[in-house]
Amino acid sequence: MKIQGRMFIWLSVFILAVAILYGVWSKEPAGTTALFLAFGLSIMIGYYLAFTARRVDAMAQDDKEADVADEAGEVGFFSPHSWQPLLLAAGGALAFLAVAMGWWIMYFSAPLILVGIFGWVFEYYRGENQNQ
Repeated sequence: MKIQGRMFIWLSVFILAVAILYGVWSKEPAGTTALFLAFGLSIMIGYYLAFTARRVDAMAQDDKEADVADEAGEVGFFSPHSWQPLLLAAGGALAFLAVAMGWWIMYFSAPLILVGIFGWVFEYYRGENQNQ
């Protein structure tokens, strides 16, 4: 995790230099703003990774003598099947369509988004996936 933190911090230094150079050279506000926002995002991620690396044990990726198999194991729990992301995607697509076409479409997208979020959060509290 220390390596990723350093990578993002160095990336943010590079993006800051490019943002300053681009802003002075082009005098174009949209691209300059986007580069400064990219700098902010990169420095936030780098700081978080560097801060977290001090609190957790060293991982295999921090050891130069480690093998790929040293980090093997359980990655986490993932749902085997769920229809809720599809419902959320449809609701999100309609919400973005509402911005472009007309706000009245939001009346159709808001219920889809709310039902999708509710279903995804409480997916393991009902039905065949219910914990005993």
